Amino acid sequence: MKKIIDWLHLWLGIASGLVVLIVAATGSLLVFEDELEPMLHPSFYYVQAPEGEKALSMDVLAGVVKDRYPGYKLREINIEQEANRSLIVLVDKGKDDILAVAVNQYTGQVIKAVNEQRRFFYVVLQLHRYLCMGKVGKVITSISCTIFLILVITGLVLWWPKRNTRKQRIRVKWNASWKRLNWDLHAVLGFYVHIVIFVIALMGLTWSYEWVNNLIYLTLDGKPYKKITAPKVEPAKAKHTAYLDRILASTDSALTYHGPIKIRFAEKKGEAITVNRKNKDAAIDNTISFMYFQPGTGALVKTRLYENESRGFKARRLVYPIHTGSLLGWPTKIIALIAALTATTLPVTGFCVWLNRKKKKKPARAKKPALNEVLLAKDSVSFPAGI
Repeated sequence: MKKIIDWLHLWLGIASGLVVLIVAATGSLLVFEDELEPMLHPSFYYVQAPEGEKALSMDVLAGVVKDRYPGYKLREINIEQEANRSLIVLVDKGKDDILAVAVNQYTGQVIKAVNEQRRFFYVVLQLHRYLCMGKVGKVITSISCTIFLILVITGLVLWWPKRNTRKQRIRVKWNASWKRLNWDLHAVLGFYVHIVIFVIALMGLTWSYEWVNNLIYLTLDGKPYKKITAPKVEPAKAKHTAYLDRILASTDSALTYHGPIKIRFAEKKGEAITVNRKNKDAAIDNTISFMYFQPGTGALVKTRLYENESRGFKARRLVYPIHTGSLLGWPTKIIALIAALTATTLPVTGFCVWLNRKKKKKPARAKKPALNEVLLAKDSVSFPAGI
C-alpha cells in the first residue's frame, strides 16, 4: 500500500508541480497585499492631511473625476478612515477598461489614474486564480488544487515515522549530504506546515467548484447559495444636489464602527446603490454590513447588518480570511505567509527527490567469465597439497 501511495504522490506531484509552484508563490504575495500596495505606491495612496481641515463634499469629488474622464461612468468609490489616505474612485467603459483614480479629498486634485488591469497585484491575482488564461486557467488551477490536497494526505502517510525514526522525521539535518538535506527540506518542512496548507487549499475549492460553495449553505442553512443582488428601486423624480454626502451620513449613523466604506454604483438601471463597511473593530476579518440607497436621492432602501445574516452567510464570509490568513490579523497572516513560502519550495524539492532516485546506481551484475577461461578451467586438474 505504501508503494502505491508513493507512486501516486510522485506522479501527481510531477503532473501538478508547476501550477502548485505558481499558485503558492502568488498566494504568498497576496497575503500582505493590503499592506504592500500602499507601500509600493505611496504617492497614489497617501496625501498630506491639513490640520483641522475637512474633506470636500463627496459629490464634488465625484464630479471632478467625471469631468476629468468624460465617457467613463462611476463604478466604485473607496473611502479609507485614515485622514492621510487618498480617495480611490473606479470608473469604467466596460469590464476591459477600468481606471483607478486617486483624488486628494482636501483639494480635489486628481493625483493619478492607473489601468486597474495593469496593477501589479491585479496581475498576481489573475495568475493565482486563472494563470492569466481565463476559464481554461481556472479549470487547471481547480484540478491542481484538488490534487494538492491529495498530495498533502499522501505526503503525510509517506512521512509517518517508525518508532526508532521519530527524531529523524522532525528535524532537518543541515550538515547532511545534499540528497539527505533536500529530502529533509521536502518531508520535514512539509510536515510542519501540512495542516495550514491543507486548510488554505481546502478553502480555495470554494472558488473552484460551485458545489463546494453550495455545500456550505446547504449544511448550515438547509438551502443552496443564492446570489445577493441590489434591490430594485424606482427612478428618482428629482436628483438631490448632494446625495452621496447623504449616503455617507446615513452609513456613518447606522454603522458606527471603525472601517473603510465602499460605494458601488448600480450596474443596471433600476437597481439600488450598494454601500458596505468592513468592521475593523471585530475580532475576525471580513465582517461586513450592507446598506442600499436610491440613486440620485440617497434615500435608504434597505439595511443588511452582519449580525442578522444567516449561519451559512457568516461561514462563507470566513472562507476568504482563512484562505488569505487575515482571519485574526498579523499573527495568522505571518503563519499563512510561512506556509505559502514553504509550499512554493515543495514542488522544487520534490522534483529533486525524484531526480536523485533516477540517478541511483543500479547494483553491478556479476561479470561473466570469458570462453577461454571456461575451457581452461575444464582442462585443469587440482591436486591435494604436498603432492
